[in-house]
Amino acid sequence: MEKDMATEKCKNEKHTVVKHVNHGAGGGAVYGFGLIGALIYFLQTAAGFWAGVLSILKALVWPAMIVYEVLKMLKL
Repeated sequence: MEKDMATEKCKNEKHTVVKHVNHGAGGGAVYGFGLIGALIYFLQTAAGFWAGVLSILKALVWPAMIVYEVLKMLKL
């Protein structure tokens, strides 16, 4: 029996415990896997130390670069 908010009574019944269940974390996992994949890809193509630092920054902002290129392609 799974609810968004469940209420339970403690054994001594002096206070009530409210549990909140969050069901919206699926997008974070997808972004995390994308971040790891982008980091591996960009680090493999890095030729030196500063290129490696730049590749870490690229891995963090790759979704913004994709959205920018798609909007540019759609001429919006």
